[in-house]
Amino acid sequence: MKKLVLSLVFVAGLAFGASAQQGGQRRMMATPEERVKQLDEKVKLTDDQKTKATAVYTEAAEVQKKMREEMQGGGGDMATMREKMTKMQADLDAKVTALLTEDQKKAYKTWQDEVKAAREKAMKERQGGGGQ
Repeated sequence: MKKLVLSLVFVAGLAFGASAQQGGQRRMMATPEERVKQLDEKVKLTDDQKTKATAVYTEAAEVQKKMREEMQGGGGDMATMREKMTKMQADLDAKVTALLTEDQKKAYKTWQDEVKAAREKAMKERQGGGGQ
């Protein structure tokens, strides 16, 4: 049960774009500013986009914090929590994508695909699947 909760929090963190692996170490929670920096490195944001993305990630961090507190307090079942996190990620992704130009959207999609593949590989390795 504890692994499932940690996995859900981890996935939510990754879903917010906090999935960059720096120095080979995974980071569960990145600040909104760190997330914007990661996004900027991938899609080259304008100053206006950085400001708007920071607001989007800040709002998402507040929602995520409330969800973590609810989980830790034993509120709600895991299926409901997973559903909420999935919806939250989809909403965040839509908000971020709406800020981007068409070329940036392509780079963002590529980055998200890379993150997803890395996450799946890491999960397989943790489960003893070896990744191949």
